[in-house]
Amino acid sequence: MIFMGDIKGKAIGGVARAEVLSPDRRAEIARKAASARWSGQSLPVEPGIKKAIYGSPEKLLKIGDVEVECYVLEDGTRVLSGRGMQQAVGLGGEAKIHGSKLRGFLSLGAIKPFVNNELAMALDNPVRFMRPGRGGIPAIANEATLLIDVCEAIIRAKDGKGFRKSWLPMAYKAQIITLSFAKAGIIAAVDEVTGYQEVRERDAIQKIIDKYLNDYARKWSKVFPDSFWEKLLRVKGYESYIGLKRPSFVGHWVNDIVYDRIAPGIRQKLKELNPRTESGNRRYKNTQFMTVDHGIPELRDHLSKAQVLMDAASSPKEFDRLLNRSMPKFGDTLEIPFREEE
Repeated sequence: MIFMGDIKGKAIGGVARAEVLSPDRRAEIARKAASARWSGQSLPVEPGIKKAIYGSPEKLLKIGDVEVECYVLEDGTRVLSGRGMQQAVGLGGEAKIHGSKLRGFLSLGAIKPFVNNELAMALDNPVRFMRPGRGGIPAIANEATLLIDVCEAIIRAKDGKGFRKSWLPMAYKAQIITLSFAKAGIIAAVDEVTGYQEVRERDAIQKIIDKYLNDYARKWSKVFPDSFWEKLLRVKGYESYIGLKRPSFVGHWVNDIVYDRIAPGIRQKLKELNPRTESGNRRYKNTQFMTVDHGIPELRDHLSKAQVLMDAASSPKEFDRLLNRSMPKFGDTLEIPFREEE
């Protein structure tokens, strides 16, 4: 018996190839290989195996922080490395032979109902082709468009039953991939119709993908700085979170200081987009629903102003007064700034 942990280096490709061949076909190939080794001949190309006419192991497609082998075959089929596809959606680690871990994930009970038969069959029957400069050894890959199908299946499964919290980063990656390639696709379509594709830079689409991936991923980055939480506790009269009798107060404070004051209707809209689950928690961070070009910059500016008021206030009551004067809640009556009695 062969254990996957015992397989190293190029032998991995042999196991992946064997997975899709019948026993008779494997025996025939083994006989030809042995004959070729003893006679000093190179292995012949198997009939029906297409050749890659564009692409090489050195020219990789960058998808987020992952680089994926990609090729164009002689019939125009675009293919991606199965191993690269699973890494792109966040499935790394062991069992990476031709995307075997991806196939295993998609067969799980919480995911399988969202995987259509065409996608399942395509992943179980990958494309075999000849890479440039690799002699007579076929490579195995998936049609490139299947990456989008995989991402859509994960996105749909996210709202279904049994989807684990630990899988959420995969759902985020799937959303990023789908949206970034959709944006690159419309650019490519316009370029093709107008003829600009003939003069544009060869890596123009890659630059578009990189830019959008980075911009979109910024939505998930940390928006509330550590200093905000430190100053919030201080201005509310606490030295640390340990002293809070009810930690839920922090959520109420944030709603009061931020979401009730940043723009009209924001808090209510966030409640609709990000409702509480049965456990009482929200599935996502509210900042994930704010736009990169306007919402996030406005939020950061609001947080900066709030921290200035926290520094200026000497007590919780004074902070509330400064906050209501400088950044009143939408719909609230403004406090008239009467001079206080000395």
